[in-house]
Amino acid sequence: MTTLADVARRAGVSKATASRALSRAELVAPATATRVRAAAEELGFVRNRAASHLARGRTGIVALVVPTLENTFFTPIIAGAQARAEAADLQLTVAVHPIAAEAELAGLTRLATQVDGLVLVAPRGPDALVRTVGDLVPTVLVDREIAGMESIVADTATAFGALADHLVTAGHRSVVYLGGPDGSWQDGQRAAAIAAATEGRAELHRLGPFPATFAAGTGAVDDVLASGATAAIPYATSVGLGLVFALRARGVASPGEVLVSAERLVADAIGTGDVPAIDVDGEEVGREAMAALVEAMAGRAEPGSEARQRRLRVSLYWPAPATA
Repeated sequence: MTTLADVARRAGVSKATASRALSRAELVAPATATRVRAAAEELGFVRNRAASHLARGRTGIVALVVPTLENTFFTPIIAGAQARAEAADLQLTVAVHPIAAEAELAGLTRLATQVDGLVLVAPRGPDALVRTVGDLVPTVLVDREIAGMESIVADTATAFGALADHLVTAGHRSVVYLGGPDGSWQDGQRAAAIAAATEGRAELHRLGPFPATFAAGTGAVDDVLASGATAAIPYATSVGLGLVFALRARGVASPGEVLVSAERLVADAIGTGDVPAIDVDGEEVGREAMAALVEAMAGRAEPGSEARQRRLRVSLYWPAPATA
């Protein structure tokens, strides 16, 4: 079995230099790095990344914690985070923890001892509990802001507010918002933006809380119809899909009698591409969160500096015309 020492001899360098050339090429001369890589390839040497990370006092593993796997919103976030982790020579693992009760701390503490950092999606837990988790290892919070914690947020609240404004401008005088899970930070942000956009201009009905599931949307159809709303804004795409399915099953045209907003790709796929759509680039959220975590683990923040809280722009697609 070829060893690092064999590669070093073939390249005519020390074992330490060969190690640096294969793991941190920027620390050696470009010609040396090229010579070492060529020797490794000739000899069929495969670097033991785990051992390399452990030698630096790290595991080489980071975790992305999500509250559930039922919500497809998290899928592209995971994909984006994994791509950025691989670029940083890190292995990503995904763990499911709602982070809603202190009883979860034991499991999260165990996880923290096995990884170098966390990307944390915790929409509902108390601030103090989320901070406690964030204090265990370098952590970046996703889709929520807590003072003192690094975070990356998709600015859906602004997009939801703009959507509500467009609906009212288009003539909808009764709008219903199907809210997200109880205690969700993003739900509060979105609800506030919709309320501000419709205040004094249209009647706003708020239903929920709802889990982000298809069944929640189908179960809400009676209340939506009872509200008399001509436009519905669901918290999550899965809720909207369930609502559209139930409306059509009742013989209610959607779009037509009740307009239900959606994601652009979903709306196009099910033949309702003439509805307003909010597009969150989940992969961008995941990439940016992981990039921020890599920086945090490297300790690049200035001592005493405030934690950065970034909001990423969310696109709104508005078909024309759209009338009540």
